[in-house]
Amino acid sequence: MTVHHPAREQIELDNVLSALGNPMRLKVVRILAAEGERPCGGMLDGVSKSTLTHHWRVMRESGVIWQRPKGRELLLSLRREDLDARFPGLLDAVIGGAGGPVAAGAA
Repeated sequence: MTVHHPAREQIELDNVLSALGNPMRLKVVRILAAEGERPCGGMLDGVSKSTLTHHWRVMRESGVIWQRPKGRELLLSLRREDLDARFPGLLDAVIGGAGGPVAAGAA
């Protein structure tokens, strides 16, 4: 499986803000910020696989997350270093404005 990840210098602010503007994707960013790399499956209970696939693609192609294969699953991680280099303080402001990092089971 080949997936597209933009290079650091290709990450655009409007794409990042668009990705972070969705409450479900913002929740994923908060989970990854708090807990680090996580498998794609089971991160958001009750959400269809096709919906999750869409959200992962938007976040990956905007440069918000890394998605890497491990066996039969995909792992997600936050591209904090790249986002902080391109837009210093943005990620912390967005996470802090959303109430700060949360655990996966929290609402």
